[in-house]
Amino acid sequence: MTWIYVLDLLGTLVFAISGVLTAIDKKFDLVGSIIIGMVTAIGGGTLRDIMIGETPVGWMEDLNYLYTIIFAVFLSYIFKSSISKLRRGMFLFDTIGIGLFTILGLEKTLSIGLTIPIAILMGIVSAVFGGVIRDVLTNEVPLIFRKEIYATACLIGALIYVILQQFSGSLNLNLKMSILVVMGIRYVSVKRGWSLHL
Repeated sequence: MTWIYVLDLLGTLVFAISGVLTAIDKKFDLVGSIIIGMVTAIGGGTLRDIMIGETPVGWMEDLNYLYTIIFAVFLSYIFKSSISKLRRGMFLFDTIGIGLFTILGLEKTLSIGLTIPIAILMGIVSAVFGGVIRDVLTNEVPLIFRKEIYATACLIGALIYVILQQFSGSLNLNLKMSILVVMGIRYVSVKRGWSLHL
């Protein structure tokens, strides 16, 4: 089990919890909460895989992702008040998640021979579209359309990864550095209140 796989499952867990908590806040029932948790956690990756013709989609071939989502639903209902107090920590894990999903989605798309611009777009889709689907289903304006720096952080990290790959053969190092770029931009922009709002 690699560190990337562990972080991928962790990102899935946190995204699922985020979705379930949103559903609970909106007074959804258990089934609705499970659906929102699932689309938040795996919606972006599912959409990416369908768009690039990789089927069955990734989570269908590894039940650990489904188990992780079920575990997230359990945690969200049993420890709702405690988790709500950890929103700051959840933001940190969410930041890790978008960094990881951006670069993994980008790399997966490149690995099947698609062009760099398409791979960058698919990296962004992987990272943010689970949240877009969640927000649409819960009647919220998607975060990607608000003034916060979100997809932009993914774009910059993806570009950094592509550049590093041209000059360095160390895939592990390039992955880590690019993920850290996405995380750093997202974290600092929120803490400093940076935005692209005109």
